[in-house]
Amino acid sequence: MSNSDAVRVTDPSAAPANDPIELDAEDAKLVVLARGARGRAAAAEGAAVRDDDGRTYAAATINLPSLKLTAAQAAVAAAVSSGAQAQEALAVVGGQAALDAASAAAAGDLGTAVVVIAAADGSVLSRTTA
Repeated sequence: MSNSDAVRVTDPSAAPANDPIELDAEDAKLVVLARGARGRAAAAEGAAVRDDDGRTYAAATINLPSLKLTAAQAAVAAAVSSGAQAQEALAVVGGQAALDAASAAAAGDLGTAVVVIAAADGSVLSRTTA
């Protein structure tokens, strides 16, 4: 990724406020995948996860009469249904400035070490590590 392609973020826990930092290429890819999933489904949120083997899975919010999942839950479900047993990172794009309880629980089930939250335009609101 060239410097012009880098995703710049403001980490609220970093030094001075509004001091941008860059996501590494792997975390930036998750943001791109989550944005794509959100856009394809015209959903409230999109999410992408990276498992401990480096495979990625993306999903959007599911809001059916018989099934409701956050985008994070759907992405975790996709990873687990493909055999993932641990998860390195999660990116959620769209909805909120923080993970809701259901999304946090799903991420915690697989020991997610990095969580990136981004706005609908892909601008990163936070990056936290466990």
